[in-house]
Amino acid sequence: DVQLQASGGGLVQAGGSLRLTCTASGFTRHDYAIAWFRQAPGKGREGVSCISRYDGSTYYADSVKGRFSISSDNAKNTVYLQMNSLKPEDTAVYYCAAVSPAFIVTMPEVVDYWGQGTLVTVSS
Repeated sequence: DVQLQASGGGLVQAGGSLRLTCTASGFTRHDYAIAWFRQAPGKGREGVSCISRYDGSTYYADSVKGRFSISSDNAKNTVYLQMNSLKPEDTAVYYCAAVSPAFIVTMPEVVDYWGQGTLVTVSS
């Protein structure tokens, strides 16, 4: 079974940084993509960033471009989301997600696998 383990959330002041980690297990091939979604209170789940294990392509939502960076350590089956210059509006529960075969996923409706959420709180 595919499992995704997310970690790294916490409380940070505006302008600060956090790094989220998602470790995947159970994939038998490298044809998958890992994405981060977030859900703020009272709002829908939105795609933040995505990276394909298949070809390394990446995606960033406009709201995080230039501030967030996604990367992967394929030997550890781990994906990192480095979040810099955090803003109060980045406050949300962040979810690790995966699709297989790999494609850049931005819509929660097509996600195949979800990890548990990790809370990111940015204070002003």
